[in-house]
Amino acid sequence: MAAERRAEVIWQGNLTQGNGKLTVGSGAFGEQSITWASRIERPDGKTSPEELIAAAHAGCYAMALSHTLNQGGTPPEQLIVNAVCTLDQGKITTMKLDVQGSVPGLDAAAFKQAAQKAEQSCPVSNALRNNVQIQLNARLTQQPQATGSC
Repeated sequence: MAAERRAEVIWQGNLTQGNGKLTVGSGAFGEQSITWASRIERPDGKTSPEELIAAAHAGCYAMALSHTLNQGGTPPEQLIVNAVCTLDQGKITTMKLDVQGSVPGLDAAAFKQAAQKAEQSCPVSNALRNNVQIQLNARLTQQPQATGSC
């Protein structure tokens, strides 16, 4: 079954002086302002298409990695995914994903292997692939040592 999600932008004015209002169909977050300046200079509390792509990629990749780890019999306790989308000279050039995870029963090499496998199955990664360079850095966080007293 196909899932459709919607967003709308109402833009007023020219590119450099204008502004827009973004809403999402789910109502998950309120109306967001977008401007050219927020895209290439400072956000000043406004968003940009690149920030929204980074957010989509971080969320999608976290789900893909969680699924990959669970299928391998080592569900994660926690995954933290940071995504950075770079716009350079009018083109989205790179997407950097940094993931750190707490996964009981998994060593660093196996975590990196699962991270790479998940990147290949992530729908947002696959939409960007061959158009945007995707860089993936994966790090397993140390598990807390059990401290007990007898």
